Amino acid sequence: MVKHIDLSKFQARGVETCFHGRHQGPQIVAGLDGSNWHLHDYVARGGYSALRKILGQDGVSGNEGGMTQDQVIAEMKLSALRGRGGAGFPTGLKWSFMPRMFPGAKYLVCNSDEGEPGTCKDRDILLYNPHIVIEGMAIAAYAMGIKTGYNYIHGEIFEAYERFEAALEEARAAGFLGDNILGSSHSFQLHAFHGFGAYICGEETALLESLEGKKGQPRFKPPFPASFGLYGKPTTINNTETFAAVPWIINNGGQKYLECGKPNNGGTKLFSVVGDVERPGNYEIPLGTPFAQLLELAGGVRGGALKAVIPGGSSAPVLPAKTMMDVTMDYDSIAKAGSMLGSGAVIVMNDSRCMVKSLLRLSYFYQHESCGQCTPCREGTGWLWRVVDRIEHGKGRADDLALLDSVAFNIKGRTICALGDAAAMPVEGMLKHFRDEFAYHVEHKTCMVPQYV
Repeated sequence: MVKHIDLSKFQARGVETCFHGRHQGPQIVAGLDGSNWHLHDYVARGGYSALRKILGQDGVSGNEGGMTQDQVIAEMKLSALRGRGGAGFPTGLKWSFMPRMFPGAKYLVCNSDEGEPGTCKDRDILLYNPHIVIEGMAIAAYAMGIKTGYNYIHGEIFEAYERFEAALEEARAAGFLGDNILGSSHSFQLHAFHGFGAYICGEETALLESLEGKKGQPRFKPPFPASFGLYGKPTTINNTETFAAVPWIINNGGQKYLECGKPNNGGTKLFSVVGDVERPGNYEIPLGTPFAQLLELAGGVRGGALKAVIPGGSSAPVLPAKTMMDVTMDYDSIAKAGSMLGSGAVIVMNDSRCMVKSLLRLSYFYQHESCGQCTPCREGTGWLWRVVDRIEHGKGRADDLALLDSVAFNIKGRTICALGDAAAMPVEGMLKHFRDEFAYHVEHKTCMVPQYV
């Protein structure tokens, strides 16, 4: 008999997802109510008009020839759309790397392996606006001359996989996918693939290994996926939200998209605001919006004063409240402050939070999710967790903080992929800004925060 497993403890409570009406200039979640995800709903909102436009099927006088591949890529470059999965690499530039005259198979892959703690934006897009991803991928495939694509969806959000499969069936039946789309010469076959919940498969080359049926472990680079990707063929990989931004750019122009944000940070961005806030959920706002404004949209801090914020998912270094309140939500401003925008998960912590206990939880996650391929990560993440664990439980040693500094330093930059860095950066950030809490734990064998949850 199979034992029933209670998964309730893993499910967020009080999250309003994206149906709260407090977005600012939304482009991806505009008009969504949770039920209008079907093809006819999407078309009623103007869906697939961008695909029609590039194929010259939009009925606009003077656009009978549509857009060339170079014109599509030029608009993407002008938009300053940067990868929404964490790295922030310019999307148009990445598309230009694809060898369009390559004679063999080429592939397009959507990275929907959303596993970064605190991040819950991509699953909302797949559940409530899946056709915007399909259209974005079809446009990208046209721009790069690609005939086959895959959407790799995190295994623990199986409902999103099922929803995307249903949307694919609708798109195929309506002629938006398949051979000779809308009567044009452009053909594109798109398939969904569900992973198995491994965080490491969010790394693009580990994702490719998993797609090929192998163990999800990162590849050495170079060669890069643009020249040697899926099945050894040229491959372009972008995040779910990145593809979802494409139709708006094509319909309205790259310049207008850029003007929605700020230089080098075009457009809007979905931020998953979680933690100690009154209204946790996903908020779509223009890049460059002050953090203080985003915090206000989320109802402000719950249960105390603001103490710290992790601005870009659990792998981003923490920033203290004073620093964060002066930051604008864009790649460059957050980097200048000493952290990174990352996946866009904003983890808010009030003054009842113990930084040692918080770091213990993060360190446990990274040692658990390390694939074990690289020695510095395989061994080092375990060291970080064990040292923080003994500090938290009153067994800290006088040299433990120096040991944490040393281990984190010796992991960063010494692994095949960035998971080692992702484990080290939270440690470095915590010790940089809240070292006194760790020292107090070591010296007094207890927490300096009177009460915390």
